Amino acid sequence: MRKKILAANWKMHKTPAETIAFVEALKKLLPQNNPVEIIIAPPFTSLESAAKAVKDTPYLLAAQNMHWETSGAFTGEISAAMLKAVGCTAVLIGHSERRRLFGETDEQIHKKMKAALSEGLRAIFCVGETLQEREARKMPLVLEKQLTAGLKGLSGGRLSHVIIAYEPVWAIGTGKVATAQEAEAAQKHIRKIIWDHFGMASASHIPILYGGSVKPDNFSEIAAQPNVDGALVGGASLDPKSFIEILGQMK
Repeated sequence: MRKKILAANWKMHKTPAETIAFVEALKKLLPQNNPVEIIIAPPFTSLESAAKAVKDTPYLLAAQNMHWETSGAFTGEISAAMLKAVGCTAVLIGHSERRRLFGETDEQIHKKMKAALSEGLRAIFCVGETLQEREARKMPLVLEKQLTAGLKGLSGGRLSHVIIAYEPVWAIGTGKVATAQEAEAAQKHIRKIIWDHFGMASASHIPILYGGSVKPDNFSEIAAQPNVDGALVGGASLDPKSFIEILGQMK
């Protein structure tokens, strides 16, 4: 049975002090014996504070981005080894905002995937179609292109350290959200692509999260779908009470 995962992507929000306050609040609100894996992805400047705050807790720490090189003249970038050194065990790769706003290509994302996995980080690999692509009925083709490019050359063992996050780009930060049927259809298709390229075992075990304007009042039906293994939450993850309410919808 696949483990359920709830991940918080804070984007460009929260200072180190605000990060510590969030984690302390979360500790008080989180139910005992919680079976869902919690991953928090603060901005780079808050990673060290977050690492100290989540010490001796089951929460895992992720970064929001990384460079594929180990070191070099890459002003403003950060490597996988640097992330590990401050306590990260995972990293977001290929988020739609990185693709759309910063021009990241499938080739660059593939390099990041290889670098992250080589350093022992779990990769939260984000894929998803734009509104224009959905309306043109290209969602299956877009997902296949992004997945095959990003995962190219990975063995089954490496794939076991990958979490896929399906983000319909048209539903990120827009207030729109995919219906449960739309989310399930896309995530079932993602699992089929993994099956076709990597086999049944990988497809059965890889977690696939939904991300797209997830809020406490819209996730319960999506969470109940068979191919939805949790959520990658943006704005609603900034408030610990809201985050816990989303957690409560994951059965």
